Amino acid sequence: MTSASPALDQAAFTSAADAVLASAVEGDARVPGVVAMVTDRDGNIYEGAAGVRRLGTDNAITPDDVFAIFSTTKAFTATAALQLVEAGQLDLDAPASDYAPKIGELQVLEGFDDAGNPVQRAPKSVPTTRQLLTHTGGFGYDFFDVNYCKLAEEHGQPSVITATMAALTTPLLFDPGERWQYGTNIDWVGQVVEGITGKRLGAVFAEKIFAPLGIENVSFELRDDFRPRLAEIHARGDDGSLTPMDLELPSPPEVDMGGHGLYGTVGDYMKFIRMWLNDGAGANGRVLAESTVEMAVQNHLGDLPVTELPGVIPSLSNTAEFFPGQSKSWSLPFMINNEKAPTGRPAGAQGWAGLANLFYWIDRENGFGGYWATQILPFGDPTSFTKYMELETAFYDALG
Repeated sequence: MTSASPALDQAAFTSAADAVLASAVEGDARVPGVVAMVTDRDGNIYEGAAGVRRLGTDNAITPDDVFAIFSTTKAFTATAALQLVEAGQLDLDAPASDYAPKIGELQVLEGFDDAGNPVQRAPKSVPTTRQLLTHTGGFGYDFFDVNYCKLAEEHGQPSVITATMAALTTPLLFDPGERWQYGTNIDWVGQVVEGITGKRLGAVFAEKIFAPLGIENVSFELRDDFRPRLAEIHARGDDGSLTPMDLELPSPPEVDMGGHGLYGTVGDYMKFIRMWLNDGAGANGRVLAESTVEMAVQNHLGDLPVTELPGVIPSLSNTAEFFPGQSKSWSLPFMINNEKAPTGRPAGAQGWAGLANLFYWIDRENGFGGYWATQILPFGDPTSFTKYMELETAFYDALG
């Protein structure tokens, strides 16, 4: 059970946080717009917004605006899987093909022959759902892996952003369990959830997660009511300039992509963060049992390290890493920092990020969590990431 929250110098933090957001939207290296929130176990203690939804307009960004939240989707999918474990319907250590048969058809990519054609072999085992949740299942992303990038550029492998089954049916990059590599593992967990429930992943989220948390503004579809308050994705040029991309994820998607496909508001994501701070309880009911939460947030990666993300496609991602030089592990839904972070985040806290430079942390020890939302590619944007770190540092400075 989580303990009582320590005292926060609210005035000092609010002042510092406002200053961080204001500085983020100023100067040549600015971000277009940012929404940031911090919560304790009871409710938001900070809500801030600065900048515009789209450069070249005067449409100020607001705390109620909608973002493509990319990989911050993943923790919802992990939560849905944990609910099925609780219900006795999912064995984390059984082959995932028991629930999503197509994953059992995939081969391991050994490399490419002299003609440039992929060389594949049968895997030593089929990934388990636990391996998929911990990113040891064998999958990658083309923007973080040279072999997947080659498959995309030379052999027509569709991008995951297409939200198609064809985008998921990639070969494994290694035998399951060999190492940690970030990729489409959680999209396959979404397929496991759909295989067990017989429902679309979005329908499972709506019934089992969103309803008990009071979440109304998160969806795999870019709903009509989202469009007037949609924060636009911008591309950061080599010279630091920003250009609106007019990029939208397919809506409705062919596949509800459990790894990246949701649109939503920061305020509704805070309700999800509070659920983890409150041992699985939501405003309208329980999402997970307390014992499940305690189990889920432990290190499930063992001695394998979480490594840096190599930027293979420069337009989509820089090479990026949280807290370089420090040990990181993986729980079932989140990255764990094993050491106290430079921001002040305590060892054992949880967190992760989304491709368009969205970042969050969950500090169950102290009872706080935060989310920073921008819409910029490539990932690891120097301004957005640095300012997020400044926000988190300002919070822990005020926590004392």
